[in-house]
Amino acid sequence: MSSTPLIHCPNINCPHPANSWGRQECEACQTQLIYRYLWAVDAGVEIPVGEFLGDRYYVVAPQVWLDTKPAQPPFMYEELPDNITPYLHLYPYKLHTPGLYGFYQYGEEAYPRDILLLDNVPLDSQGQLYPAFVEAWPTATPVRQVYWLWQIMQLWKPLSKERMAFSLLTNSLRVEGWRLRLLELDLQNRNTKHRDLRIFWSNLIPTAHTHIQQPLQEICQMIGDIGESLEAIAPKLNQLLLEQAAKLPLSAEIVGATDTGPVRLHNEDCCYPTEQDLASKQLVPHLAMICDGVGGHDGGEVASQLAVQSIKRLVQNLLTEVAQQQDLTSPDLVMKQLEEIIRVVNNMIATENNEQGRESRQRMGTTLVMALQLPQQVKPSLESNPNNAHELYIANLGDSRAYWLTKNACQLLTVDDDVASREVCLGHCLYWQALQRRDAGALTQALGTRDGEFICPTIQRFLIEEEGLLLLCSDGLSDNDWVEKSWTEYTPGIFRGEFSLKQAVEYLIELANDKNGHDNTSVVLAHYRISPEQLILLNNPTARPLEKEVMPELSEASKALLYSDDDEVSELKPEADLNSGPDSEVEAMPKSPRLKPWMFMVGLLLILSVGAFVAVWRNWENFRSNPNDAPASSESPMIPEPSEAPISPDS
Repeated sequence: MSSTPLIHCPNINCPHPANSWGRQECEACQTQLIYRYLWAVDAGVEIPVGEFLGDRYYVVAPQVWLDTKPAQPPFMYEELPDNITPYLHLYPYKLHTPGLYGFYQYGEEAYPRDILLLDNVPLDSQGQLYPAFVEAWPTATPVRQVYWLWQIMQLWKPLSKERMAFSLLTNSLRVEGWRLRLLELDLQNRNTKHRDLRIFWSNLIPTAHTHIQQPLQEICQMIGDIGESLEAIAPKLNQLLLEQAAKLPLSAEIVGATDTGPVRLHNEDCCYPTEQDLASKQLVPHLAMICDGVGGHDGGEVASQLAVQSIKRLVQNLLTEVAQQQDLTSPDLVMKQLEEIIRVVNNMIATENNEQGRESRQRMGTTLVMALQLPQQVKPSLESNPNNAHELYIANLGDSRAYWLTKNACQLLTVDDDVASREVCLGHCLYWQALQRRDAGALTQALGTRDGEFICPTIQRFLIEEEGLLLLCSDGLSDNDWVEKSWTEYTPGIFRGEFSLKQAVEYLIELANDKNGHDNTSVVLAHYRISPEQLILLNNPTARPLEKEVMPELSEASKALLYSDDDEVSELKPEADLNSGPDSEVEAMPKSPRLKPWMFMVGLLLILSVGAFVAVWRNWENFRSNPNDAPASSESPMIPEPSEAPISPDS
């Protein structure tokens, strides 16, 4: 390697596109530079590190290439080779699977060797590979170990359909925190059976955490060669996963807002929750959603508002039903119920279109991205009390998006329902080729534009087992990749407590108006926290958590003495408390840190004085009426305080 290459600006109109290695912005036009690292599938040749190929690709590590000219399309045959179509068909699973970028023809011009180039691969921002699954397994927490196995089981079916399931059993399986990612597909071993999965999992059990080894052994024994075996183990694996997750105390805070933007006269977006919704104890912080209306202000804004209000009512019914169940509701059943909710709302909007005689492009509709944190109750075990099961369901239709943000990563959870994505899924072309179409961004699905039987919402189940931010947004923000470009500006500050979710939402809306500015913008941010003390205890079972003083429950009379009306209202939490104990009967209580010591002492003395006076007075009255009888007891039966049953079961 004689010198590092120049990085070319992605702006095709840049007057001086060449930039020195390491720059983040183009020196000439200030466009953000792209460092696109690719994985070169070995074609039987070893290319030395430091080679510069085709005046474009720089080899930074074995099989890791940097595309120094990302604005130029790579080489691709006019007709796609048949053996690479699995990469295209698996595009809906791009959260876990790599994408096909192009080819590089290496060697003699007459007989070149095709080297397959993949993008969306498990490489960090410096081109370093994420750890292999088998290397990361022994040091992972119990809940993460089970969560990884759950993801393998979920990916097994779509990969088996493409005869690519063996890829999950190789060193190509990598981990990026909670998320499993494939480096490449194994195009050679295409006859994988369930017993291969059983052997692979069995080899992991000796290095699994001790208290999950026995249930994992039982699950492995159930895996056979019959096609239904994975469906048979799903309930047991799900039960084990939720039991492990329930040991982690979970808390959530959520903020949302919508803005018309600098150009539009009407806001066709609608989101939940807004600031006015935060006092709701039924749905906050469990439900979040964004709807971006289509069909003009006389239809789009009607459709988006109708969708949000209808989904709120139907999800409330779902939460009530789940809370009443004795057993865990399976992910498949929850997803079916969410799909049915979406179809019902779709048909409500479609009926409005039919009654108003709207046809074709005049039909009103709306996109949808929805997040439901389902507070299922896990039955108590000998190891811990039950807690929220940490399930997070994401449903989307259209091009509104969901992202998961951590201290180190920005992960897009959804796939847009547009023409470009459809063409890739059908195997017609690569994604960058599809983007060249004039209609690449046109929606292929939206709520209300057609009958419910013709829509196919995507619904996924995730598990919250680390601190993170869930970001929902309309395309007013996500267009031109502004989420990916800006997430480091606010995410670390939120985790450090330097500014609030509300400030972050306001920043993102301002960013969208400034950088995109062509559309309405809606943003919902949810911050999920896991107790650090509990995580330490799980990783070190001999450690003991700090004991906290248990305060007795105060009566309503005591609360009236200790809190003024203004204090009580101002201190109520806007969201349900997901960390309360099993005996809790209310969702939000006044925060004790605001209680002043002198107020407590005065209230306590007053209560004791009143009690003593009543006791003396009763004894005196009894003595006067029955001087020969023993004094009557001053105690009276405890009357439980009336309280509204919480929608979300406390854990």
